[in-house]
This record gives sequence, structure tokens and C-alpha cells, in this order.
Amino acid sequence: MLLVLCIDLDDDLGRKTGIETPVIGRDEVVDAAVALASNDPEDSDVNVLFEGVHIYDDVDDEEVEVAAVTGLEGSDVAANRAVGEEVDTVLASLAASDDVRALIVTDGAQDESVVPVIRSRVRIDGVRRVVVRQAQNLESMYYTIKQVLDDPETRGTILVPLGILLLIYPLTIAVELLGYPGSALGVISGLLGLYILARGLGAEEILDEAAERVTSGLYAGRVTIITYVVAAALLVIGGVSGVQRLDAQPEPHTVVEVLASLVAGAIQWFAAAGITSSLGRVTDEYLDGTFRWRYLNAPFYVLAIAAVLHAVSAFFLGNQDLQYLAVMLTGGTLLGLVSTLAFAVAEARFDRPDQHNQGPGGPSSE
Repeated sequence: MLLVLCIDLDDDLGRKTGIETPVIGRDEVVDAAVALASNDPEDSDVNVLFEGVHIYDDVDDEEVEVAAVTGLEGSDVAANRAVGEEVDTVLASLAASDDVRALIVTDGAQDESVVPVIRSRVRIDGVRRVVVRQAQNLESMYYTIKQVLDDPETRGTILVPLGILLLIYPLTIAVELLGYPGSALGVISGLLGLYILARGLGAEEILDEAAERVTSGLYAGRVTIITYVVAAALLVIGGVSGVQRLDAQPEPHTVVEVLASLVAGAIQWFAAAGITSSLGRVTDEYLDGTFRWRYLNAPFYVLAIAAVLHAVSAFFLGNQDLQYLAVMLTGGTLLGLVSTLAFAVAEARFDRPDQHNQGPGGPSSE
């Protein structure tokens, strides 16, 4: 008996149609192929199934049977094992199981990786790979290009570098007109570097996620949207203040003095930014009904860190003595410890498990 085995290693047939495999028999395989084609006409496994039926119909000089076996999506090892188990099921259902030869039908090299597994169970007469013929005309090329351009990932991978390459010549002309002919290469390499870096870091996903979070936050009325904007402005002011403090200092001699000047000028603004953003987050957690007392530690931690950094920077700049540094280090540590203990006690005493998922109005009445 000749057994025509149609291989679907990643189980497109089972996942897309819900048909239980293995599928044994001509009519059953035809029904499975039609069901798969109805769900996904572009799936190449449709052609594998119909090719198996075509081979079945062509063989008239010996007994023949056709069957479709599938693997699993994901791991190749697990998929090969699943195909082997289904081949065993098919062989057990055949009356002439003692003298069975197999003809394997696949759609590519990946599915053919299961050939050794099948060979260990039945003698293989050959492997038929199905290749779909396409008309190589202008219309076919047009629709192929159109489908490629409709894919967002393909657009970002092909069109953006192509666009940058097309911009090289006009950028060079523009830079030369501005009187900086030596900067053209730097501008071009900078653009290419930014694009490659953005693609490597997945910047488009990060930007899309940030925009979605901002939009949802605006519609949901989240306080953090406002506090984050204010915090960002305070951070910018802090950076400018730190640079101004560095410029006002006598010429620093060491890296430590430079860092101390920057910290001394910026720390109060950075602390204000941290407190603002943390209070906004605490407010949103309370409004969402997920507030915990320990969340109030954040503003106190920010104050403690700011006090310590201010004391360290002032000491290295010579504005404060060692005693002041010791007092501020001790005070910052005590502030963090006291706030942690205080809110832990408050959470243990006042929080109830059934209130963690309730809104600001308290537990709902039954």
C-alpha cells in the first residue's frame, strides 16, 4: 500500500479549522482542505492537502491511502514528536500495515525536518514539495508591491532607509549652500545613526505606547498627566539652575567639584519634581481604589535623598562643615526609617483587605 502523507508541522489545519487530526481518507482530506482554504486562502498547507488528493487520484496500479498529519506550533522537537504519534495512529488504522510505503507531501524545507521521524516508522518512497506557480506579469508584480507597502513593518524596514538614501543628495546641496561643506557627511551619518539606533531600541513601540498611555490618561482624568508635565518642567529648570551654579563657582579643579556644583544648584528643583510626580501617582492610586499607605513613603524618600545630596555637595564645595554633613546624613536616614515604619503601622492598622479594591467612597453596600 502507498500512503500519501500530507505534513503540516505547525498545525495550521488544527488551529485554524478546529479539525481533529490525523485526517485519514480522500473525502476527509478534501473536506479539511476546503475548510482550511475557507479560513485562510493564502495558507500554503491548502496546496499540500490538494496535492495529496491529486496524487491519490493518479495512483491506479496499487492500493493507496491519503492522510494529513500535523505537529505543534512553536517547538520543532515537540512538533516532530506530535507528527510521529499521528503517523503511528494512521499506520494502526491501515489494514495492510505490514507492507506500507509512504510518499511525503510538504510545502517547504521546514516541514521536511520531520522526515527522519517518519522514516523510523515506515519506509519512504519519496518527498514531494509543493511549489505554487505564479504568473510573472505586470499585474502580479503590482499587487505584490502593493501588499508589501501595506505592511507597516515592511514599510519601516525598506522605505525609511530608502528615503534617507534619497535625501543624501539634497542634504548635501543644502549644507553646501549654508557654507558648511565638510558637515554634509556628518549630518547624513547622524541621520542614519539615529534611525538605526531607533530601530535597534524599538523606539517606535516605545513612542506608540507612551502616546497611548497619555491619551488614555487624558480621557480617564489622571492627575499624573499634569504632575508629570510639571515635574518635567521642574527638571529642566533644575538643569539650568545647576549649570548657572557651576558658572558662578570659581574655576573647579576636580570632577567632584563640578558634580557638586551641578547638584547644589539643581537638587531643590529635582526634589520638587520628585515630590510633585509622586503625589500625583498617589492621588491616582487613591482614585483607582488601589491606594496603600506605603505609597506615601515616596515624597519622604525624595526629601531624604535631596537633603543628603545637598549636604554632600555643600561639604565638597566648602560651604558647610563636617558637622553639618553628619547631621544631614543622620536626619535623612531617620526620615526614611520613620516614614517607612509609620506608614507600615498605619497600613497594618487601618487597611482592610476588602478595601484594597474599593474606590475613595469605601466599601460598596451589598
